[in-house]
Amino acid sequence: MRPDHINSDRSSILLIYTGGTIGMKVDPVLQALTPFDFSQILEEVPELSKFAYRIDSYTFDPLIDSSDVEPSLWIALADLIEERYSDYDGFVILHGTDTMAYSASALSFMIEGLTKPVIFTGSQLPIGIPRTDGKENLISAVEIAAAKDDEGHAVVPEVCICFDNVLIRGNRSRKINSDNFRAFRSENHPPLAEAGINIRYNTALIRKPEDWTSKPVFWKCLDTRVSILKIHPGITPQVVRNILCGPETRAVILETYGAGNAPSKDWFISIVREASEKGKILLNVTQCIAGSVNMDIYATGKSLKSAGVINGYDSTTESALGKLFHLMGKTESNEEVKAELERDLRGEISK
Repeated sequence: MRPDHINSDRSSILLIYTGGTIGMKVDPVLQALTPFDFSQILEEVPELSKFAYRIDSYTFDPLIDSSDVEPSLWIALADLIEERYSDYDGFVILHGTDTMAYSASALSFMIEGLTKPVIFTGSQLPIGIPRTDGKENLISAVEIAAAKDDEGHAVVPEVCICFDNVLIRGNRSRKINSDNFRAFRSENHPPLAEAGINIRYNTALIRKPEDWTSKPVFWKCLDTRVSILKIHPGITPQVVRNILCGPETRAVILETYGAGNAPSKDWFISIVREASEKGKILLNVTQCIAGSVNMDIYATGKSLKSAGVINGYDSTTESALGKLFHLMGKTESNEEVKAELERDLRGEISK
């Protein structure tokens, strides 16, 4: 990793480049996409110099492809933000799109009591391509990260994703399109801001800290013993048993149908109950892009509930994973984790 100073002025933003498409440009010799030096970001996005901000950059070395993102990156990001927290008014993280929703979700749980914006952004096209979406995404993210209200407090003190002129809560986000500029959506929660001629903030929806003067708590111990079981027609008892009852698995996210339904076969419910009796944490989220789990509507949902499965409400899989990693890292008590899963910790679920 290496820090680079870009310019100095009043408000301050730390621009963190982890890797991803946004930081690529065509090498004139190789005729291939290669990362560019982020200390020269003003040459690529001169519009940033028109803001009255001091923008510093920090580049991860080596850069991390989005598909290779692991929890170690989230810990490194939390370390960096904690170390530089008092030096900047906001943080913008440039990240590959494939796992951005996972990273934004995880970081939202890892930072408790956030008083400054942490905005993820990236692009579908490299910043050096004429039709790139990277410039607009970066400019909007920087402006939002620097925005303050009349009292000098951050307008959006949350972990968010800014993409295609829309700001969404990080733990509500999902990547839903691989070849469109509107790559991310938040179907179960309205956007926190929309950028048009002006940036319109939905202030009533933005979470604020209880104490603006307190430094956040950074939780960097993660327990990653989580598996995901996607329910599908033809799923076999062997597959279900291997995932739900595996000795190395502490928790399982069940991606169920519709409002939280799964097969009603005796063998399926029997394995679920067996896993629950072993102390496994079983969390029910829907496969649907929008909507919520309600295990009190249909018989199959009620069977899961009676077998010990926990309601994930309208949580995304990405958010559920980050929440489990965080909660399990805090305690060895599975009962404590189960109780916390049903609480709305960072605006991740609606109850």
